[in-house]
Amino acid sequence: MDTLPSAAASLAWHFDPELLRRHDRPGPRYTSYPAAPHFHDGFGEAQLRAALAASNHRARPLSLYVHVPYCSSPCFYCGCNRVITRDHSKGAAYVARVLREADRIAPLLDVSREVIQLHLGGGTPNFLAAAQLRELVDGLGRRFSFSSAASRDFSIELDPRFVGRDDIAGLAALGFNRASLGIQDFDPVVQRAINREQGVEQTLDILRACREHGLRSVNVDLIYGLPHQTPVGFAQTLETVLRERPDRLAIYGYAHLPHLFKAQRQIPEAALPGPEQKLALLGLAVRRLSLAGYQYIGMDHFALPDEDLSQAQRAGQLHRNFMGYTTHADTDLIGLGASAISHVGDSYSQNPRDLPGWEAAVDAGRLPVWRGLQLDADDSLRADLIGQLMCQGGVDGRTLAARHGVDFDVYFADALQALQALQADGLAEYEHGVVRSTARGRPLLRLLAMCFDRYLARPDQPVRYSRAI
Repeated sequence: MDTLPSAAASLAWHFDPELLRRHDRPGPRYTSYPAAPHFHDGFGEAQLRAALAASNHRARPLSLYVHVPYCSSPCFYCGCNRVITRDHSKGAAYVARVLREADRIAPLLDVSREVIQLHLGGGTPNFLAAAQLRELVDGLGRRFSFSSAASRDFSIELDPRFVGRDDIAGLAALGFNRASLGIQDFDPVVQRAINREQGVEQTLDILRACREHGLRSVNVDLIYGLPHQTPVGFAQTLETVLRERPDRLAIYGYAHLPHLFKAQRQIPEAALPGPEQKLALLGLAVRRLSLAGYQYIGMDHFALPDEDLSQAQRAGQLHRNFMGYTTHADTDLIGLGASAISHVGDSYSQNPRDLPGWEAAVDAGRLPVWRGLQLDADDSLRADLIGQLMCQGGVDGRTLAARHGVDFDVYFADALQALQALQADGLAEYEHGVVRSTARGRPLLRLLAMCFDRYLARPDQPVRYSRAI
């Protein structure tokens, strides 16, 4: 990506409630461009095979994402693709099918292409028993070439309620060097309202165990805007977490979409903080993290200044994909498991979201592709631009235009006109060919990217997104 040295000052998050309130509206989170709702069923197994074959010519390293959908109990706030069950025997069958899916994909990739990144997400990956996790990781290692480089990232999302110190030791022995711990809020009233009760010391003990067993980075997830959340209670959660100095924090805004996620119907809207209260919770988090020395990465993410993400952002090498922010930009992403998404070359493909559909496809010996998209030249150009905006907070239009063979001002005339509303409020700048967010606009990077999103203007493809704040 292009480095924008003069944009360094915009890395600080300037919290302005009035501007956030006025500009808060729905939009994509841009883990991809085009966003996943625009994938279509015209992209199937044949197209994925062609994309995999073509990707061997570039021979980029690989990233693997494995989606584990199972959870032992429902968290009412959750909008992830998951299956609630207490039958842990289901994990063995799931691992076997993931490895069979890998059997279909691995032979299509050049054996010299190393896996530099592995991420297990969910659901709850630690729903799988220790032996099942070992079978999964060892099985993937036999089918793909795992890198031995010190820079490789092997990460896993953990529910601290269902993991012990011995489990952390086992994960470290399997090669995991990053972990993400879901906390959300330590306030017992909030925990009961979202059906996720977990003790403070139990959770912090797992965080400390990650460090004691050599994991080089620990991320903590918190959520603002949950039912019965108060500034006093959330401040206590923040102080408790910050005393442990996690390497990264993700501070997500709760998106109440009960029409899409049935579990959220258990949360009465009257219990949710209003817009003013929600903004106050966000402002509290931003101030506390800034005072604690964390660098704002983008889209709710913060990291210590010497953490890999912070260094990559300062060097202009940060990347964003379906696993979030990453330092491994030049890879092809292979998604395995129900609902997983792959990004191979200039294509996206997604597995069936429903577990039976994915199982049936794997059992039939097929690559389980439900839908996808082959990017055209315009998609690739805009994906490049939006990726830089989301990761660096700005983009040098002249360098981008030269790379893609267009005249920036002419090609993006409509987008630059839409940008003027953000410029008028001091949220964005455009001068000397450079588009960038200001410090005031950093919380609203999605809105800056939306100016350049041609799919949002298509009435034939209406999509409902969560709000920016």
